[in-house]
Amino acid sequence: MNHRMLKGALMALALHAGLALAAPVARTSHAAAGKAQKPSTKVKLVDINAASKAELKTLPGITEAYANKIIAGRPYLTKAHLVTHKILPGTLYEALRKRIVAKQPAPAAAK
Repeated sequence: MNHRMLKGALMALALHAGLALAAPVARTSHAAAGKAQKPSTKVKLVDINAASKAELKTLPGITEAYANKIIAGRPYLTKAHLVTHKILPGTLYEALRKRIVAKQPAPAAAK
């Protein structure tokens, strides 16, 4: 066998072996894959417009100084205002953004 034929045969064998390994993965249902990725515990969201200093400090990376800045800058229309108003650095916000909300107060009833 010459060098080209041997190389082609090896590539075909590798391709065949790769497909055989991938086949069992392709047969798994999407529902089973989705169940494996769901978190087992639900994360409690912290409202940046209403949380106490102690509640804010339970968030990872939030120090007393950051908690004080968050409280002083209230109210926030969106949680992204923590970055746009330079309350938190972007990297810290990205780590926290799925754990916080900025709820708005209910409008007062008209008399």
